[in-house]
Amino acid sequence: MSAALRAQLVLCLISLLSGTGLTRYIEDNEASDGLYSLISLAQKRESEDFVFRRPLRCLDMLATEGYFTFVASRPQLACAAFIIAEPSEVISMELSDVSIDCSAGDFIKIFDGWVLKGEKFPSSNDHPLLPHERYTDYCSSAASTLSGRSSQNVAMIFFRIHSPDSGFTLAVKKVHNPFPCNIMSQSPEGSFTMVMPHQRRNCSFSIIYPVEIRLTDLSLGDAKSNEISLLRQMWPGCSGSGDYVELLGGNGVDTSKMFPVADLCFSLSGLAQMKIGCDNSVVRLVSSGNYINRVTFQYRLLDQNEIPKTRENSLENFCSVE
Repeated sequence: MSAALRAQLVLCLISLLSGTGLTRYIEDNEASDGLYSLISLAQKRESEDFVFRRPLRCLDMLATEGYFTFVASRPQLACAAFIIAEPSEVISMELSDVSIDCSAGDFIKIFDGWVLKGEKFPSSNDHPLLPHERYTDYCSSAASTLSGRSSQNVAMIFFRIHSPDSGFTLAVKKVHNPFPCNIMSQSPEGSFTMVMPHQRRNCSFSIIYPVEIRLTDLSLGDAKSNEISLLRQMWPGCSGSGDYVELLGGNGVDTSKMFPVADLCFSLSGLAQMKIGCDNSVVRLVSSGNYINRVTFQYRLLDQNEIPKTRENSLENFCSVE
């Protein structure tokens, strides 16, 4: 990911983290510093085409493989590193050289996904693990090292360290994922195909930008028995079908708390498109497990003058900034 795109992604994260004043971004912990410095840091980083080592900041974003070492210069009580890979990758993480005092309240936790403003991505409804199973706690482990692997292309580590000179090293590696599910896009434009082969599972593709989404191909259920007219390309009420695609919009990352924009529960090979003027736009594929479902779509960043200010497509502008 280029420095410009990384900086833009950081800006979008700032938008999601920022509500009224200083918002809470990790469960009940409040971010205290370092967020806005990510912008200048992202612009100064070197090329990420190779594995490298560098210091880890109290609040950081990692988009490359490498070794990242944190050493506290003072008490750091609310730190987090957001890790993101390509859509077709998952993230392998390993902690080493850990020197913290768990008995004094220090902790290091790996989370399978992202937590922003108390909301989880992927949502608890869409993740294969129970909420408590998504946390891996160093202080609860008897081993001197700790490892974990994400279920999707994002993960995070959050930590609290009281004593100066205490710290750890985090190794990040990326692993190919043949069937990506629950993806956070690094870019405000691109195209993607989600495939769910005979699994009862829901998959979301999240774009933390206001975008136009164009569905170019959709295959759901048994195509031979699917004879709904393409003239009815978008209509509500697909949840009972068991296999459908929905477009969501909102200013958080939990898809269960986002607004339904449209849903489709029949196959099409034409073009269906919609502009979603929200901080977060989502394509969500719901599968019953009885079929091989597939959706292909394109997306692009909306120009400022394209962001809906009033009703559009018979929908209220529920994503206006308060």
